[in-house]
Amino acid sequence: MREFVMAFTTLPATFDAVPLARELVEAGVAACVNVLPAMQSVYRWEGATQVDAEQQLIIKTTRDRVADLWTALRARHPYQVPEFVVIPIAEGNPEYLDWIGEHTRRPALPPPR
Repeated sequence: MREFVMAFTTLPATFDAVPLARELVEAGVAACVNVLPAMQSVYRWEGATQVDAEQQLIIKTTRDRVADLWTALRARHPYQVPEFVVIPIAEGNPEYLDWIGEHTRRPALPPPR
């Protein structure tokens, strides 16, 4: 039985996230990517507290596609240390989970350009 997960990453608010989301879906490493609107992130970086406008991606996929998803995301991500957090989906609508599984059965991505 396939395990289903959600992966999270943040991007600068000015980054055009929709083309990246489309690439992830078309490559079969994600069934769906939600691009959330700009938000404020407060974090520590290089010894100082930072406040930046960012946007959140919520990526639905399967555990067996996480490595390919990370490879694809890292190749296009603008941050030096991108957020990449994966959380298991404990339960959900079986039809929706089947849909995620159906749309993430493609072969692995070709190597990044």
